[in-house]
Formats: sequence, C-alpha cells, structure tokens
Amino acid sequence: MEIILKEDIIGLGFKNDIVNVKSGYGRNYLIPQGKGVIASPSAKKVLAENLKQQAHKLAALKAAAEDRAKALEGVALCIAAKVSATGQLYGSVNAATVAEELKKLGHEIDRKIITLRDIKKVGDYTALVHFHKEVTVEIPVKVVAENAPVEEVAVAEEAPAAVTEEAPVAEEETPAAE
Repeated sequence: MEIILKEDIIGLGFKNDIVNVKSGYGRNYLIPQGKGVIASPSAKKVLAENLKQQAHKLAALKAAAEDRAKALEGVALCIAAKVSATGQLYGSVNAATVAEELKKLGHEIDRKIITLRDIKKVGDYTALVHFHKEVTVEIPVKVVAENAPVEEVAVAEEAPAAVTEEAPVAEEETPAAE
C-alpha cells in the first residue's frame, strides 16, 4: 500500500515522501493517526503541486537544519554511568540521555530525532541526529564508569583519541585486580 507521509517518521520516511507499507500498518496506524494519506493519483498530483509551491520554504528549512548541524560539529559527549565490575551498565544510555547531555551543553534537541541503540556497556559509540532528510550529524558518545578515576574522565573530555589508547590499559588492569 502506498502512503504519502504528512510528517517525519524515523525509520520509515520524511514528510511528503511516498512510501510502501503493509496495508494493516497504513489502515490501522498511519491514516487514523493523521500521519499519512493513501497515495491515489489525485493525491500525488496535489502533492506535486504543493511541493512546487513550497520549494522556497523547504530550502529555508534545509538551511536552518544545516545551521543547527554546524552548531553540533566538534561536540563529543562523555557520559558517566553506574557500572558493574564487568563493565555492564546498571540500566542503559539511550537517546533521551544523549538529549539531556546536549541540553546541558546548550543544544536543545528533541530525543525523537536522535538515533542510537541502547548502550549497555562502557565504550565509544556514535549517535545520529536527523535534522532534515538530507542533514544528519554524527555525535561521538563516550560512556565511562561513574566511579572511574578523575584523571581518566578529564582525559576523555580533552582528547577522545587519547582515551581509546588508554581504554585497553584499563581492561588489562581489571583482570589483574581480580
């Protein structure tokens, strides 16, 4: 079933995209929620005309998204979390946690536009922020133990490359301590 999306749905498509979905998903969720309409020939013609008229508005939205993306260039997050002796987190680091950390740095970003698998171990990860269908930013996320030595956390904030070199040292020390 072809559906014209009325809003961005991460993982499916962006506003005004024509997507193929299973008929049950379209009939029972997208259409009743107002997130899409059936892509009939007349609806496609209306969509084409609307896109033609809104071209300048869409260009302005893309420019605004690029500006927001430039503001996030060079931003790296270091998140301290409670960790067991084996390196497993008590809980997880997810998109909402990343959004909170970005808010602390002065970047107001909705958690719904952040794509990140739930993080359950200490290490380096990448979060994707989707500002526009053509504008995506990668943000490096470093998850460290909350009870890690202060020196290691300070180095993580200054130079992420140095932390990756020190990470194996920390792993070697753990088996020796046991």
